[in-house]
Amino acid sequence: MILAAGLGTRLRPLTEKMPKCLMPLAGRPLLDWTLRWVGRCGVTQCVINLHYLAEQVQAFVGDGKQYGLHAEYSFEPELMGTAGAVRKVSAFFDEPFFVIYSDNFSQWDLGILKSLHEEKASVATIAVHWRKDVTQSGMIEFDEEGRITRLVEKPKAEDVTSHYVSAGFFYLHPKVFDYIPDSGFCDFGFHVFPAMLRAGERIDAVKMEEPIIGIDTLEAYEEANAWAEKLKR
Repeated sequence: MILAAGLGTRLRPLTEKMPKCLMPLAGRPLLDWTLRWVGRCGVTQCVINLHYLAEQVQAFVGDGKQYGLHAEYSFEPELMGTAGAVRKVSAFFDEPFFVIYSDNFSQWDLGILKSLHEEKASVATIAVHWRKDVTQSGMIEFDEEGRITRLVEKPKAEDVTSHYVSAGFFYLHPKVFDYIPDSGFCDFGFHVFPAMLRAGERIDAVKMEEPIIGIDTLEAYEEANAWAEKLKR
């Protein structure tokens, strides 16, 4: 599942007339980079959730054939949160699946995430990366084996105990739906993963050794665009 329903308010004026996932990177929409990336990693079916300027996204991607995959859509009249969005289309997922935050730009091999998930028999596996300032991210603590012991979404500066954060790329077993309420707004970082840890479920972390840029500011967008130019060349 590709999460693409965000409003992109911190990226205005760039997002006043286009959704964040369609902002150009080296002349190609961010979502174009994302779909080609997941396709190279073996994905053949995806669901994209939509809200803000949804018709633009659907018109651009179509049925997904140009990316070698089948694309479906889930429109949200009101934003449901990252986990609520996945819950809405839970019938689509009868086997382990990826969740990709569309505003995080990377070309990392997602197969690493899937392989570790299968090796550890985890319920959830989360890609993580090092970040100096973790106060606007999902801070993650894990042991020497990579098993996550604590997850704090957007901690206060005085509460920071780790500089590893969620990359917004997950591989999940359908058992995660046991921890997503049947209705209402629900977020993986704030609600689902902490509930799973309290219940003793296994969640593992995979360290990313390649760049990732969370495009949540105009400065980050400029950085991602410069990196995309290098990749294009």
